[in-house]
Amino acid sequence: MSITNAMVLAAGLGTRLRPITDTLPKPLVRIAGKPMIDYVLDILAAAGVTKAAVNVHHFADQMEEHLRRRESPHILISDERDALMNSGGGLAKGLKLLDDGPLLVMNADLFWIGEKAGTPSNLQRLADFFDPESMDMALLCVRLEDTTGHNGKKDFSLAEDGRLVRYEEGMENPIVYAGAIAMESRLFADAPSDAFNLNIYFDRAVARGRLFGLMLDGHWMTVGTPEAIAEAEAAMCRFQPGG
Repeated sequence: MSITNAMVLAAGLGTRLRPITDTLPKPLVRIAGKPMIDYVLDILAAAGVTKAAVNVHHFADQMEEHLRRRESPHILISDERDALMNSGGGLAKGLKLLDDGPLLVMNADLFWIGEKAGTPSNLQRLADFFDPESMDMALLCVRLEDTTGHNGKKDFSLAEDGRLVRYEEGMENPIVYAGAIAMESRLFADAPSDAFNLNIYFDRAVARGRLFGLMLDGHWMTVGTPEAIAEAEAAMCRFQPGG
């Protein structure tokens, strides 16, 4: 399916990136000269997203000033200056700014490189894979060996039919959640109005057999510490032509 709406979760404090985030919001930290959130928004725009809600809290004025300069996708600000809403609460609040229907959700500090040219992008594949009749959410997933900056935690086990369950030691097909979701906004019709963690909805979907995963094409990066910046930039060099 074609998905044109998105939510970018960008309000976190970035405490592990201090002292950089003592003066700068985490999504504006530059990797190879480009703010992290611009990698994310460019990925969304390339997948056909025309409207994206972005939540802001830490140095919110800097975030708004930066996002005003973007032409695509069109940005709507979900203001969390008064109180952080956590991942689930932030998504629920941001959904109120978007049209009802399917949407993509991404974290502002997770992105990937190395997709095969001339083929559908990871997000286009995720949108096509998502079936609201049988799925609550479809998550983009990645093998641990295809990550940079990750702490080594395995999030889910991926079954042959695409279903996900929480990973426990010894399970086959362990994967890492790559920070991108395809879902229907109506899934959050009953969402609390206060802060809550998105894992509540992951676990609910697992219990129903309605959480599915699709494997990422390329190399995935997360930047949570100052040291991870150099690691991410080195990975980008490796995946560039001639790298």
